[in-house]
Amino acid sequence: MKVIIREAKIIDSTSPFHNKTVDILIVDGLIEKIGDSIPNTENIEEVKRYNLHLSQGWFDSSVSLGEPGFEERETITNGLNVAARSGFTAIALQPNSFPIIDNQSQVNFVQNKANGSATQLYPIGALTKGSEGNDMAELFDMKKVGAIAFGDYNKSQPNANLLKIALQYVQDFDGLVIAFPQDEKIKGSGVVNEGIVSTGLGLKGIPNLAEELQISRNLFLLEYTGGKLHIPTVSTAKSVQLIKEAKAKGLNVSCSVAVHHLVMTDEKLEGFDTRFKVSPPLRTELDRKALLTGILDNTIDMITSDHNPMDIEHKKMEFDTAKNGTIGLESAYGALMTVLPLEKVIEKLTSGKTVFGIESQSIKEGAPANITLFNPEGNSVFTKSSILSKSKNSAFLGMETKGQVYGILNQAKLILA
Repeated sequence: MKVIIREAKIIDSTSPFHNKTVDILIVDGLIEKIGDSIPNTENIEEVKRYNLHLSQGWFDSSVSLGEPGFEERETITNGLNVAARSGFTAIALQPNSFPIIDNQSQVNFVQNKANGSATQLYPIGALTKGSEGNDMAELFDMKKVGAIAFGDYNKSQPNANLLKIALQYVQDFDGLVIAFPQDEKIKGSGVVNEGIVSTGLGLKGIPNLAEELQISRNLFLLEYTGGKLHIPTVSTAKSVQLIKEAKAKGLNVSCSVAVHHLVMTDEKLEGFDTRFKVSPPLRTELDRKALLTGILDNTIDMITSDHNPMDIEHKKMEFDTAKNGTIGLESAYGALMTVLPLEKVIEKLTSGKTVFGIESQSIKEGAPANITLFNPEGNSVFTKSSILSKSKNSAFLGMETKGQVYGILNQAKLILA
């Protein structure tokens, strides 16, 4: 496999070619040469696109795909194709399938399903058996066969002692614990953010306190145990502040934010549209701005699409009973470009690799070709035709986005959108 990428501007602050427009020769999955004008004497395939930019391959730290058990929502094969055409060369797969990914055989199953794909799949193992919160799952066994972290998707851990023991246990093999932050007692039967909008709509609210109290508890546990803790999809201003203070103390804590929390607020709920029902819920403009500040000052380590496909039967329901979740891979880049500068978008779509222990290579000669191709300019509207996923539950439909993903090159495979 030989490819020449023509006139591409490299966006990679770790590369000696950062912000330079160059040609790149890739042979058998390795970057063989980077230069101003590489001759093509062997009729090699060339990639040339308008305003072509490239960066290290993007990584999404929270993707649900359904399979096994919920193939009507999404399959691993199609989901990885969607990820590739959306610019992602790697994803972390959440364990919320049926059965739950809570043992060695389930980790092996999803990895085998991903063989041969340009986008690499890294499984997250469930922290507890069946993600039921009662007994710790087979963490070490899953780590041995490729699980990169352990957490129960969108389920908080009510048993503080179990989380304490998990944080202590995984230190023996450098494991990472993911703790979704939501106090279920305070959440109660809430379905949206507690505030002016929820009151006006007559919907039960989830106060910011439900998230912040759980984060405070988990950070106290981390300070006591040591180890590594990842807090996914934070959504409030106070949450960002708590994590910032914990990092200043030297705690090994990381966090992510979902794209939809950076570009939307609970005002989207005015029409009772269940596409906007997500967990944690969309918050206020004050919270949204605080999350953007947390990105800019690097309190927030990474951005995720929190891609969660749902079949229409679980979304076309009354708001109270509809399931949470939106798909987000296809819209992630274009939505982020409307609220953040290019270099920060690329940084937060690649920096999660380090947190999850995935090797990251800068763009230089001799390095593996793990790259994303894109154009940062141009506006478009995200429509149903933009959706590549089997499920269509996108909160981004009708949104004006910026830029365009051209594709990826990874695993010696070129995938163009």
